Amino acid sequence: MVPDVSTGSDTRGLIAYLFGPGRRDEHTDPHIVAAWDMTGAPDPGRDPEASYTLLAKRLDHHVDLRTRELGGKKPPQHVWHCPVRTAPGDRYLTDAEWAEVARRIVHATGIAPEGDEKACRWIAVRHADDHIHIMATTVRADGRRPRTHHDGQRAQAECRKIEAEFGLRRLKSGDLTAPRTPTGAERAKAERQDQTVTARQRLREQAYAVAAAVRNEADYFTVLQSLGIKVKTRIGPETGDVIGYSLAAPGDTNAAGEPVWYGGSKLAPDLSINRLRERLPDQKVANHPRYVADPADPWRHTTTAIHTAHTVLDTGDDAAAQGQLAAFGDALYNIASATTGPHRAELRAAATAFNRARRSATRADHQAATALRKAAKELAYASDAPGGLAIALLFTTMYLARAAAKWHEQHGHEQQAAAAEEALGHLQAGYQQAATPVLADLTHRAPRAATARRYEQDVRAALPDHANRILTDPTWTALTTTLAQAETAGHNPRQLLAEVGTQRELDSAEHPAEVLTWRITTQPNRRTQAARSRSTISGTSARPATPHPPATPVATRPEERSRHR
Repeated sequence: MVPDVSTGSDTRGLIAYLFGPGRRDEHTDPHIVAAWDMTGAPDPGRDPEASYTLLAKRLDHHVDLRTRELGGKKPPQHVWHCPVRTAPGDRYLTDAEWAEVARRIVHATGIAPEGDEKACRWIAVRHADDHIHIMATTVRADGRRPRTHHDGQRAQAECRKIEAEFGLRRLKSGDLTAPRTPTGAERAKAERQDQTVTARQRLREQAYAVAAAVRNEADYFTVLQSLGIKVKTRIGPETGDVIGYSLAAPGDTNAAGEPVWYGGSKLAPDLSINRLRERLPDQKVANHPRYVADPADPWRHTTTAIHTAHTVLDTGDDAAAQGQLAAFGDALYNIASATTGPHRAELRAAATAFNRARRSATRADHQAATALRKAAKELAYASDAPGGLAIALLFTTMYLARAAAKWHEQHGHEQQAAAAEEALGHLQAGYQQAATPVLADLTHRAPRAATARRYEQDVRAALPDHANRILTDPTWTALTTTLAQAETAGHNPRQLLAEVGTQRELDSAEHPAEVLTWRITTQPNRRTQAARSRSTISGTSARPATPHPPATPVATRPEERSRHR
């Protein structure tokens, strides 16, 4: 059950909408199921003699009193509105049950505490099977304003209790860090335009993708504009600095033909100008000849940084952990943008899903995640990954996504844990698509039996506690090919196994030989490194760095579009 609290100032306009046909004639039998006083609230849906104007006047009676006291100035945003919707698949609720839901929510939010005769006036209107709209005027009979602090969070908490008592689907509790839900009008507009997502959602995804790739605030606005997105900045009168910004999607206009603007913080809390600046210092992404000589470096750096982020989640430093998860969200966008192949769609979906997991009520220490964010930005400017490095990186992301889900669950972040699990599902699907043919090819190119027996001895000597599981793993043959390639690149197989085998995940891995295959894949070619160190090449200019285009937004599931505040 999802409540969605908002405020406004047009009493009659909202009433006309609630009792009208809807924007697409979707309202059937609109009628009042509960109110502050059922005998004193005319029901335009059931009483032919009632009118919108009469009901609006009755609701606004206390506001009118307060207006006269204030010398004609009406209180700002005095109309309180809270649609409440059951989840898809929930059972049908009767009018009496919806009435109980409405009374409990106005009590929980402070609009109309039970037994308070001077509480605000309110009504609950039903015009569909799965939801009601609660509307109130936020001035009490004694002239005071109601205590509605954290009303959205309180409404949500009450809905969790109602779900349990009514036998409804139990949704995840939020913490006020979810992005705003597209309005019904925005969704209807997207449907008319044959779009799978609303303009608000498209802008949000593009803004995240661009922020993940660029190095500073100026680049952020420049790249957005290059994508056809309109940018409007708000300048401080004294400092002349940007203090806010709004975006408008290409072709998204209102009835007057004007662009529909969305402020950064209205797209997502961490897209506000202040939150962006925390993770967009004027970073200088390394643009060095070594990236031309060895295009594998950005992929290796990102893999290493993700391993480090994984360890931070176990340190007990919640701010640092949250900073790493925010940077991991950026990394997912850049990994998707830099990836080629059919599994790219799954990586884009993973980046979108993880957006809910990158924020929580815990304030992020972005400085703690500088290494991961810098590595991810290097990846945005990198060329295609050589060999199996892209798959090795993808393999690493799965472990961090799983750890993120566990970390959020331990901290009671239900929505974030669910989002991390969803992202993990996409990463696993993408990994299977990408890794299956590569592992099959490694198996096909296995070294001769004598070499494989030598590697078996190396495994037993270097990793005696894991040897039996590694040697009976279905991917053992693929690992022998990887060890042969590493040996050709200048590594000692036994020493290399000892080094990579000390890292985490091997104990719990279902396929330890597969884990070792990808760990070894990320090791640098020592012979190439030695040749490069002997080189006396100087004055080589690096090729211009060009970021990969941001990932195209993907559709989100219906429940993700709800603002579980």
